[in-house]
Amino acid sequence: MFTISIVLNQRSASIVCRQDNAHEDAIWSGCWAKSLRDGSEHIISGSIDDKVKIWSWYKEKLELKHTCAGHRLGIVSVDVNPHGTVIATCALDAQIKLWDIESGKLIRDIDAAPVNAWSLAFSPDGHYIATGSFGGKVDLYNFENGQKEMTLDTQTKFVLSAIYSPDGKLIACGSQNGFVNIFDVPTGKLLHTVEGHAMPIRALAFSPDSQVLASASDDCHIRLYDIHNAQPSGVSMMSGHSSWVLSVAFSSDNQHLISSSSDKSVKIWDTKAKRCVYTSCEHSDQVWCVRYNYSGTQFVSMSQDKSILIHSFNR
Repeated sequence: MFTISIVLNQRSASIVCRQDNAHEDAIWSGCWAKSLRDGSEHIISGSIDDKVKIWSWYKEKLELKHTCAGHRLGIVSVDVNPHGTVIATCALDAQIKLWDIESGKLIRDIDAAPVNAWSLAFSPDGHYIATGSFGGKVDLYNFENGQKEMTLDTQTKFVLSAIYSPDGKLIACGSQNGFVNIFDVPTGKLLHTVEGHAMPIRALAFSPDSQVLASASDDCHIRLYDIHNAQPSGVSMMSGHSSWVLSVAFSSDNQHLISSSSDKSVKIWDTKAKRCVYTSCEHSDQVWCVRYNYSGTQFVSMSQDKSILIHSFNR
């Protein structure tokens, strides 16, 4: 473990923990989990090596707790339920798996074949799992029994990203053709379709108040949308990455947005000023995933270079 201090635009950051060779292959997905029961925190990583790893994060130390095996063909999406107790994963084998964080044991398999589940997200109440697929559909599965209860049709191809709004009222999805679709959850009605980008949308993120949606694309840009009318929010485009933007996430205080890219960098943006206030180039390959902790004081980045980095950020 070591610390590197960086100062940019009057903001400071440091790497407080680095785990090299965390997996045998590239890490494509992950999340930060906090248990509502005891406050314990975990970092979850999913890799092309077909394994999910559960890491304990305590006193600035990352310790491997469980290695979960069972997927085939590489894990592409990971999420944690609102209680911080169950992990959902999906892979190129068209399987969704649910894992217990404390024991690392498999709870349930959900067969998403024949259409791959490429991305997934828990609903804010933890009752449902939404998955985006190659066929342009978003399927909603019941967490308790694994049954599919609703299918939303984007009328596009290949839903690369699908997420719930924090208030649970909306589902947004980003497609290969650069369109953003926003659905009303109770009715399943398509509310808005926006041509947000000229290239595939790899990731989406809602602001904590559910009022703004961020989209990240292969066109190297991030866009912000006002949810009420699905129109660009102010100066809507944030540019600075030199290659695909692979992941985005809002901080809990709604003041910052974090992004990662295949240009090997991680950037933090001031959401009000729409400008980059911090850049990290500590990874040696494309960075597939970035996530804040629940207080917004730290964030994790995971990369093709097989490493996991924990950063602290002085806001």
